[in-house]
Amino acid sequence: MNIVEIDHVTKTFGTHRAVDDLSLSVPEGSIYGFIGPNGSGKSTTLRMIMRIYYPDVGSGNILVLGKNVRGAANDLIGYLPEERGLYKKMKVRDALRFYAEIQGMRDYKSSIIDWLERMELSAWADKKIETLSKGMAQKIQFISAVIAKPKLVILDEPFSGLDPVNMDVLRAAVLNLRREGSTIIFSTHDMSVAEKMCDYIFMIFKGKKVLDGTLDVIKDEYGQDTILAALPDYKGSLSDLGGVEKVTDLGHMQELRITPNTNSQAILTQLMKRGRITHFELSRPSLHDIFVRIAGPEAQLSQQPSALEEVHHA
Repeated sequence: MNIVEIDHVTKTFGTHRAVDDLSLSVPEGSIYGFIGPNGSGKSTTLRMIMRIYYPDVGSGNILVLGKNVRGAANDLIGYLPEERGLYKKMKVRDALRFYAEIQGMRDYKSSIIDWLERMELSAWADKKIETLSKGMAQKIQFISAVIAKPKLVILDEPFSGLDPVNMDVLRAAVLNLRREGSTIIFSTHDMSVAEKMCDYIFMIFKGKKVLDGTLDVIKDEYGQDTILAALPDYKGSLSDLGGVEKVTDLGHMQELRITPNTNSQAILTQLMKRGRITHFELSRPSLHDIFVRIAGPEAQLSQQPSALEEVHHA
């Protein structure tokens, strides 16, 4: 069963087409990653699933949990928006009680205790939200989205701004939700997180779907066209190598994208003439590399929201 079905959906804001004829299926029990530069349509798509936005009239259809209804999303869906918002004067325990009650929970005391322990926040239960660090507040907002054990959890940039320790705690919580039966959709700019966590990856670019499938399927489409090489004693450029169309300096290694039908052994032979080689690996491109290939220079702007997105997502 697919927990979400998007069928030929378009969404426009004025003259800007934020999502263009999008079709997408999210299998039940999966972790589905949304990637793409800011302004590409990720948050708009998530908000249409949540029924915060609706598709353009006549453009298509969205089924969530097998239903197509209007109005606010029900308690079977948990949502962590990109713009965080908590009542700063409330105490942590009171805030979680409030969110549990509005999601229809009656027996929530043990759940609050369990979540605070799991998130290492028990000592802060009676502190006001305004006294929490950014990471702590983000974990409280996450708990508020999932405390009612929703069937579908939608997380918009859940790991943004977290330090490595808090990121590990939140990642473990997301994986545990999936083990308990929830379906997870989350957007991220961190390609390594998407590679490690997601069963399926969807990339939207300029409102259009450009990638959709498992990581293996996506990488197979690009083939083994990437060489990682380390030449510690060579200080020159490798851009003049025959059969190499792009060189990326990674610091201790060079990433070489080779042209179609180029023999990797021919590249190795050329490199050996330039000095000692301590690493040589032919591999499929990383998700980060695929992202940059598709988005190009716009991928470098992924940390700067467009003015249009700021207006419509405020």
